Amino acid sequence: MKRPRFYIGIDIAAESFTATISTEPGKAFAGPKAFDNNIVGFQKLLEWFEKDEIHLGTNIICMEATGVYGERLCYFLEAKGYKISVEHPLKVKRAFDQSGHKNDAVDSLQIAEYAYRFFDELVGWKPREETVEQIKTLLSTRELFVRQKTANSNALKALKRKQIQTPLANETLKETVEKLEENIAVIEREIEGLIKQDPKLQHGMNITVSAPGVGLLLGSHLLVLTDGFTRNLNHKRLASYLRICPFERQSGTSVVSKARSKPHGPSIVRKLLYLAALSLRSHNPQFKKYFLRKCKEGKSKRLVINNIENRLLKVICAMIRDDKPYIENYQSMHPMTLNIA
Repeated sequence: MKRPRFYIGIDIAAESFTATISTEPGKAFAGPKAFDNNIVGFQKLLEWFEKDEIHLGTNIICMEATGVYGERLCYFLEAKGYKISVEHPLKVKRAFDQSGHKNDAVDSLQIAEYAYRFFDELVGWKPREETVEQIKTLLSTRELFVRQKTANSNALKALKRKQIQTPLANETLKETVEKLEENIAVIEREIEGLIKQDPKLQHGMNITVSAPGVGLLLGSHLLVLTDGFTRNLNHKRLASYLRICPFERQSGTSVVSKARSKPHGPSIVRKLLYLAALSLRSHNPQFKKYFLRKCKEGKSKRLVINNIENRLLKVICAMIRDDKPYIENYQSMHPMTLNIA
């Protein structure tokens, strides 16, 4: 991609955002300038671009991932045809010395400089399909309800053990748990309905849930993670992102430790993969045999479970890539064997 002339760094906050335009590292061509984080502020940002002759195709806009704070601005700018990159805040932070001042103006200039220095590594931002975004929101809401249900259930169990009972507290918590269970069921039905309305998503989901141990929840999370089964289908990169693959930690002779998976990444998907692996270990003959063999060789049980998670993820990615459902007892064959035959 050809290098643009202008690099625009935007520091997002809840009520406002600050933009700085730069043409070289560490120096502002225009700004910093603050705008309201609403449609009026977005329009004023475009007017500012026009005033300084910042035309389409001559710039790239970079901002940090701040959740919902920057979402509307991203949608607005993308609809107007601007190139946008949304970077992880930690990546931007690590690119600079943190001993100096920190404010919105400094941050926006640093983001613009980051875009200049790491232009070849920037990934363009594109909005998810509406259905995928709705499923993502429903999954997040469901997880919130599940945590609330667990907390209320635990509180109810504790209250029932008290010597002096309080019927109103017990009944209120019981009703809350029942209502949360109803809401969770409604959300799951809505997710199924949204998937069925889209033939492509339904086809991809049918392939995904055909794999052993994979149900609606894990399939839906993978659907969102792969943007409707269209991206991030390299199982090694996906495993690295989910932090279910071990990373080496060794330097010279003084730093030597076992390879371990890091406790980062999407915790919900990791939890669902772990539960799927436990199910395969107990109920799938092939994986059960593999688990027992590895444990007999002296491997730790958690390590073998982690290996099963990686194998399952590899199988799912291959199924989606080849557009084929799971085949029980499938055996791959080397092409040279076919030529000989």
